[in-house]
Amino acid sequence: MSKERTLPKPIRRYGPLAVLGLFAIWTLLPIGWMFLSSLKIRKSMFEFPPTIFFDPTLRYYQEMFVGANPVTPFLVNSVVVALGTAILSVGLGTIGGYGLSRLDLRGKKHLAFWIISTRMAPIVVVVIPLFYIYNNLNLLNTHAGLIIAHTTFNLPFAVWLMRSFFDEVPIALEEAARIDGATKWEAFRRVSLPLVLPGMGATAIIAIVFSWNDFIFALIFTSNQTQTMPVAAAQLITQTGTLWGRVMATGVVILLPMVTFGVIVKKYLVSGLTMGAVKQ
Repeated sequence: MSKERTLPKPIRRYGPLAVLGLFAIWTLLPIGWMFLSSLKIRKSMFEFPPTIFFDPTLRYYQEMFVGANPVTPFLVNSVVVALGTAILSVGLGTIGGYGLSRLDLRGKKHLAFWIISTRMAPIVVVVIPLFYIYNNLNLLNTHAGLIIAHTTFNLPFAVWLMRSFFDEVPIALEEAARIDGATKWEAFRRVSLPLVLPGMGATAIIAIVFSWNDFIFALIFTSNQTQTMPVAAAQLITQTGTLWGRVMATGVVILLPMVTFGVIVKKYLVSGLTMGAVKQ
């Protein structure tokens, strides 16, 4: 009987670390390059080999916030739309997910799959019909219109996630509350809802990230008054050339809030996405 072949111990021990290290370099190197370039003058950005130690300048950041075309309105629009999308997606997704989890519906599993399958459609598929609807309802160039568009794509995922979170809450807890005299709404609000708060937080984080990074909806459904940060970055590519310093600085401004937000809510995101996981 032949012995089972195994990898050498050094490979088993250090191989995963090497793969993770390469992945970290692949991910962080462009971000680091962007950050350093945003602090260099244009000539220094394209030097080869690149310079790591240099005299930094905040010129491009000053142009962004106090120049002729400040990005502050774009930043405010991004925050308003992202928060509005998260609130709407989580609110409707929680109710829909609870209904799919608790109601005895015929073909419930097929309905759940149909809901999540709508999220698989490319964004460009719905742009034209949504533009036609928005034009008739005067929703173009409004925060509400962009929030609804983002919610359209976030809601199926929110319903699917919240349904899985509610499935992990024993229905016996609600039945016990009903026996004690609570109504169905009170059992939902006082028993089940507090137990899925980490899941609601994870869903909100995913909705915010999607809304913050969206470009197509923001480009087509908005104009100067309601455009978001990704659209502001695209406008730096002009007919006379690319404003590389502003592009790099804008990229940092777009990335920094999401990185900071992710670090702050990391614990809640992990606890929400691992609800119901079985520890071995």
